[in-house]
Amino acid sequence: MNARLLAGVATRITPTFDHHLALHGPLESRDDLIDELERAGLRGRGGAAFPTGAKLRAVAQTGGRPVVVANAVEGEPVSGKDRALLRVAPHLVLDGAVAASRVLGARDALVAIADRTGRERAIVEAAIAQRGRHDGRVKLRTAAVQHRFVAGEETALVRALGGRDAKPSLKPPYPFERGLDGAPTLVANAETLAHLALIARFGAAWFRSAGMAESPGTALATVGGAVAQPGVHEIELGTTLDRVLEQAGGATEQVQAILVGGYFGRWVSPANGRELRLTPDVLGAGAIVVLPAGVCAVAECARVLAYLADESAGQCGPCVHGLRAIADTMSAPGASDRRRRLEQLVGLVDGRGACRHPDGAAGFLRSALHVFAADFAAHAKRGRCNGRNVSVLPLPPRQRR
Repeated sequence: MNARLLAGVATRITPTFDHHLALHGPLESRDDLIDELERAGLRGRGGAAFPTGAKLRAVAQTGGRPVVVANAVEGEPVSGKDRALLRVAPHLVLDGAVAASRVLGARDALVAIADRTGRERAIVEAAIAQRGRHDGRVKLRTAAVQHRFVAGEETALVRALGGRDAKPSLKPPYPFERGLDGAPTLVANAETLAHLALIARFGAAWFRSAGMAESPGTALATVGGAVAQPGVHEIELGTTLDRVLEQAGGATEQVQAILVGGYFGRWVSPANGRELRLTPDVLGAGAIVVLPAGVCAVAECARVLAYLADESAGQCGPCVHGLRAIADTMSAPGASDRRRRLEQLVGLVDGRGACRHPDGAAGFLRSALHVFAADFAAHAKRGRCNGRNVSVLPLPPRQRR
């Protein structure tokens, strides 16, 4: 497969606007862009996998002067794909924001970046300067928001950009109805907009020439853990998990399990994951972590669940109390009834929160209880398993335990 988003990366040329145009050609305005996106079948790459064409059409139908937001906050600790994209192909993201703005009639487009990622913001600012602060009738700018797990959720991001806490809000209204400063707002993941920019140039048929009929195109995946070549890889959708691990150089140790989709994803065993086909629904936040054998999976999951509890938006009981109860139960030494208690707690929080934060944590835990059943049984019987208590799954520095 020829790289699309990462085309030209191997040249190690600084991503100037001239180099970008030489690689991809100019971006022309397309009045039929929304129709073309629907024909292409592009779905969001930020985790929700919502059809991109339908999202733009919803904004277009609201009337008023909309705003376009490129969501590059990437609060998921396992993922680095959006930051990598901003480093090596910032103009593709900006092209996507401009193309979406043109077809929607937006005059303002901004790239939202976590406040910890100063390098990426500087690169995007330089890219904006190269093409002019105003790209035609579209004003481009960046904005830094608080680095939090929930900050990338679209309503939380809109609140943060408006100067409030980065917390999800109740819907409706949705951002496409009333978003930043009360205007209809398109919030699209940075990678999604990069794909949009290529579809605007080359069309739906070209986009669908990679991937599967029901999941066309390529995607970026951050592959980490026990692999020879960790980092961001571009894959064809529909590729098997085994093939992606081969693309990352293969496993460096015996594999215990694989986390697919980040901390709102799920654990799969090596046997069950071998032929798992990666679609936007499966990839989630676009993150894959290989957990080596000999590591205490219970301790690893306990660290993540404590982090997710700390990252609660603090707006509802299932998130505030439910996730804390899960984290405390996970960390309780030698709890003989831990599994039964955790299964009860999963049932109490799943689907009952004000946003998807407790649902994601519940899904992560539910898959862990299944895949690591033997480890949980060993902890119940002996207070521990035979695994080493080391840190494999990444967490932000302030959350390391």
